[in-house]
Amino acid sequence: MRRIGVHVGVAGGCWTAVNRAAEAGANTFQIFSSSPRAWKSAPVKPEDAARMTSLRAEYGIGPYSIHASYLINLCSQTESVRENSIIGFRGEVERALALGAAYLVLHPGSWNGLTRDEGLRLAAQSIERAIDGIDCGSDFHILIENTAGAEFSLGSKLEQVAELVELLRRSAPVAVCLDTCHTHVAGYDIVSADGYTETMILVEQTIGFEAVKVWHCNDAKAPFASKLDRHEHIGEGTIGAEAFRRLLHDQRFAHALFIAETPVDNPGDEARNVGLLRTLAAG
Repeated sequence: MRRIGVHVGVAGGCWTAVNRAAEAGANTFQIFSSSPRAWKSAPVKPEDAARMTSLRAEYGIGPYSIHASYLINLCSQTESVRENSIIGFRGEVERALALGAAYLVLHPGSWNGLTRDEGLRLAAQSIERAIDGIDCGSDFHILIENTAGAEFSLGSKLEQVAELVELLRRSAPVAVCLDTCHTHVAGYDIVSADGYTETMILVEQTIGFEAVKVWHCNDAKAPFASKLDRHEHIGEGTIGAEAFRRLLHDQRFAHALFIAETPVDNPGDEARNVGLLRTLAAG
């Protein structure tokens, strides 16, 4: 059975995310552990973490992911931003471990004002500093997410994601999250059968299939290779439902989580997108 879920809110306490995921028909999910647009956050309450673990066991909801704050830029040329990002990311790791998350998804950042190689080096060094002295255990991974291709955005090329993973392999528990919308608008064809085959050859040559622990399943409002990160409901964008069917049936990703980050325009949208992904996985 595929692990299929959706990004859900945590209003009322982090444990409420489990109820929301279950109501959407999901068997995995993703959350923010704090506001994605604020630096400061409260520590995890042990009773909340315990309740979350209990509810996950009750509903049979397996490994799940946390998405790091959008403010974090670990390769910023501005030292104050980079230092705040390191502190912020350390907090993200600590909360993810306290909440029993399997994965913490990270956008690598923007290297504006630097060279790409300098950006890669700073990102790796910043992650190493952020986790220094933390026992991450054996079941937790920081996932480097590919990006949509905006100028100076680290990770728009699969090779960049692979390079950062390689730089961190000896010092951090690191793997990869791939986003269907980001992949599509960055110029990698996952829509046509031949294009999907070629793109997967590149995934194998750069990252490796086993390293892909999470797929963010998002259709795209913007055209192929547009570099515009605009998510759409599954089957209603420029990617289309058949591409998701092909991905969900790809046995090379049988170990991965498939998590929708689709819009919530109306009540029930989370369940609608999860339901369609489950239907595509089954048929």
